[in-house]
Amino acid sequence: MSRRRLRPEEKELWQKVTHSTKPLPQALRRAKDTAKPTVQRKKEPEPLDLPTAFGIGTKATPSTSLVRKPQTAAPSKPVMDTKTYGKMKRGKLVPEARIDLHGMTLDQAHPSLTRFILTSYSRGFRLVLVITGKGQKDDPHDPMPQQRGVLKRHVPLWLSMAPLNTAVMDVTEAHIRHGGGGAYYVYLRRTSRS
Repeated sequence: MSRRRLRPEEKELWQKVTHSTKPLPQALRRAKDTAKPTVQRKKEPEPLDLPTAFGIGTKATPSTSLVRKPQTAAPSKPVMDTKTYGKMKRGKLVPEARIDLHGMTLDQAHPSLTRFILTSYSRGFRLVLVITGKGQKDDPHDPMPQQRGVLKRHVPLWLSMAPLNTAVMDVTEAHIRHGGGGAYYVYLRRTSRS
């Protein structure tokens, strides 16, 4: 591969650059040549700097460290016993009750889910099925992509918040025979009287 020759204006520009620069001091040049590559260590996370007071006219500094990530539907470790959890994941346990939230808005689905879970808990049920659906398929001609499955994303969050978190022991995606990705198994705690 041959090198291309510089045009006269490029040569002139390069000469201006080389005349305007100053060489490094001798000590810095030697240090740069003999320096060994250093291994960068991970920095310790700095403690949170929480504001002590907020006055009128001051700006709030955005802090990403205070933002919580939403809890996922399937925790890494089951809260319930392993044997029952395995049966549930394989679809061997039959849900004692089910609710279908298809076609509901968030405002309709939240109270319905709350009523269903608390009623099931008071009746002593242990495993219930919440069907959310997977959401509508993406339209390939839509200029702006939309998130699928609004209920699918909100139901695990609702189940982890009060008042439902007192009744719910574990939430996991249902087996394919009970709805797969469009449904959740909700394993309820034992009632105090059982």
